[in-house]
Amino acid sequence: MSLFNLKPASVYTGAFIIMRNFIITAGFIFCSTQLIAQELYPYTEPASNMPSKSISVKASSMFGRDLHTGRIMQRHMPEVMFGLNKKWMLHAGINFSDMYNENLIWEGARVYGKYRFLSLDEVHKHFRMAGFAAATYSRKPLPYNELNMMGDQSGVQVGLIATQLWNKLAISGTGGYMEILDNDKRKTLHNDFYAQRSLNYSLSAGYLLFPLEYTNYDQTNVNLYAELLGGRNLGFDAERYYVDLAPSIQFIFKSTGKLNLGYRFELSSDISRLSRRQFMVSYEHIFLNALDRKKKTN
Repeated sequence: MSLFNLKPASVYTGAFIIMRNFIITAGFIFCSTQLIAQELYPYTEPASNMPSKSISVKASSMFGRDLHTGRIMQRHMPEVMFGLNKKWMLHAGINFSDMYNENLIWEGARVYGKYRFLSLDEVHKHFRMAGFAAATYSRKPLPYNELNMMGDQSGVQVGLIATQLWNKLAISGTGGYMEILDNDKRKTLHNDFYAQRSLNYSLSAGYLLFPLEYTNYDQTNVNLYAELLGGRNLGFDAERYYVDLAPSIQFIFKSTGKLNLGYRFELSSDISRLSRRQFMVSYEHIFLNALDRKKKTN
């Protein structure tokens, strides 16, 4: 029996299995080799910011199998990001999904802000720290205790990020506190059964596979990543935690386009979840100096 126990019922299923096996293999290769990485994690944010005065647009899609009905679910998350300066960065995005409905509908919105307050930079290495805050609005019901900022609940989150770079090796850790704002919905759905706050955390690392040596900016980069993603509910006795692993592969084109392919799966959990495995694909394009208002003179 396969991991998914999938039936060949749709085009999604075959593509899902092929990409799942490919990403898992990439993840195992990553874990068995020396880490050489950049800080462009597909699932999390590093302490570093995008280039100053730049705008980036990103479209992310996630696909998973509903544990309760067996159908393939999807969530799409377009967003725009602003590199205001070397210290401040802002995100704003919306979500569409059919995870709680038969049809694809708009489910909510998200804003995110990050401030880099520490930079210890040396030749070929640096250590950076940043603080962040995020808020989400969701139209969805609250039937699960996995608290996240992906569109499942309305809530706020604050936290810290620390990232260490050695040459091409980067390791980053994040810790955040999240509080649900849907208290009225929670009370309606038996408040004692649903968590209202959690600690979310991640540990991320990556490997620069190609090019072996840089000669120009037009070279395509190929990076492998592995990210540990977890959450623990606070002040709540039932359904307390989950821990997931998310290996992924990334292609960077001409230093401005970024394609991510990832597979996230559960390592351990006592939480009843909508899905334990998800495939992710995203594409991001950055417009350098798009916010620079300086006028060029002859």
